[in-house]
Amino acid sequence: MGVEMIRVMIADDHQLFAEGLSQALNSLPDARVVGVVDSGPALEEALIAQPAEVCIVDIEMPGGDGIDTIDKLGMRTKAIVVSMYASDEQRQRARDAGAKGFFSKAVPLTTLAAAMRAVASGRNLLDLTDEDRDDLLETYREAELDPGAASLTAREREILQLLAAGVSATEELSDRLYISPKTVKNHLASIFQKLAVSDRTQAAIEAIRLGIAKPS
Repeated sequence: MGVEMIRVMIADDHQLFAEGLSQALNSLPDARVVGVVDSGPALEEALIAQPAEVCIVDIEMPGGDGIDTIDKLGMRTKAIVVSMYASDEQRQRARDAGAKGFFSKAVPLTTLAAAMRAVASGRNLLDLTDEDRDDLLETYREAELDPGAASLTAREREILQLLAAGVSATEELSDRLYISPKTVKNHLASIFQKLAVSDRTQAAIEAIRLGIAKPS
């Protein structure tokens, strides 16, 4: 359905950080966390069973340094290093190992999500100055929706927001929006086609996944 998903693997032995990052990335319309591991060796094994376009990797983990693991993985995945202790030396090590990005764990989720998209599309953020990197990331702040979802009209988005809030009956939608029941049905038919869904429940779920509407 629509958005092309970026598969992400997280390697971090700080459980709360890893779980929080996993939940946050899974809330995005274009990301799916396919695994969370707590060591370098576990990351190598996990990628054999479940490939991922992007790996987000901590440096200090049991069983091996995260940057050394990235070096071993080579071209098998694109890696972004995150660390509580981001130093110029570690940044250079990450670059030499083939990492595509390097960030402090304090970075906002929106920045890390933009980096994920940029790296998945083939950009190497470590080849850029910080200023150029930040300029580039601005272009990746929003998930790129497929043409169908992107072409939703303001009225169709309004209907989707009502569906997600639990308003699904044609008459109630008609009353809320001050339009005829026939017009409601026409809008719904257009929505179903654009989102590649077959009913109102599926449309509401897809709208929430895409960030068009919030769950009630």
